[in-house]
Amino acid sequence: MNPEKIMDNLFHELDAAIKAMSKAKTVEEKVVHSQIVKNLSESLGVFLNLASAIMDDDLDNFSEH
Repeated sequence: MNPEKIMDNLFHELDAAIKAMSKAKTVEEKVVHSQIVKNLSESLGVFLNLASAIMDDDLDNFSEH
């Protein structure tokens, strides 16, 4: 699967989870949604860190030439 599509889907799911969390009525619902937001944020962080590492590597290789 395309990494950009995965990141877009994660952003979409994160947005939906944040909206759902804001509409939650009970503490239990808020806890469930906050765990979902946390997990999605961590997953998105993995992709963003990978993209950053790849771009840094590309820039390092570019400056050597």
